[in-house]
Amino acid sequence: MASGGKKLARPAFADDDGSPDLELRTALISPTDSLIALLKTSRLLVAVVAVADETSADGSDKSSHLAAVSMINDAGQKGLLAFTGVDSLAIWDPTARPVPVLGAEAAQSAIADGAEALVIDVAGPQRYVVTGIALVELAAAD
Repeated sequence: MASGGKKLARPAFADDDGSPDLELRTALISPTDSLIALLKTSRLLVAVVAVADETSADGSDKSSHLAAVSMINDAGQKGLLAFTGVDSLAIWDPTARPVPVLGAEAAQSAIADGAEALVIDVAGPQRYVVTGIALVELAAAD
């Protein structure tokens, strides 16, 4: 039976099970000049957590929203967190939710949010921080 209704767009990562991209993880251990190009088209998981907007008298949430997670380093610089797989996300915070995006989109979000860095796999297995010109290059459209 044919339907005249609109079709929903297929998600960009429809078959993604959250497994890490082993090629990307290896590249993060021993970065080369091609790392930014690889990151640009790789799937990263941006961490989002629930933030309570309002609580009841008993302490339970009345309303909340999801927010992307960033961290501030000792120098006061902000970095958006992203992960190569749900395993590395769970090491950092097992309650965080993964939102799959391309590396370029994660960098664009970091810059739009006023961050100076994109922090990948903050709790391991191999932390990597993209800053400065590399962050701008990662965020740039090809």
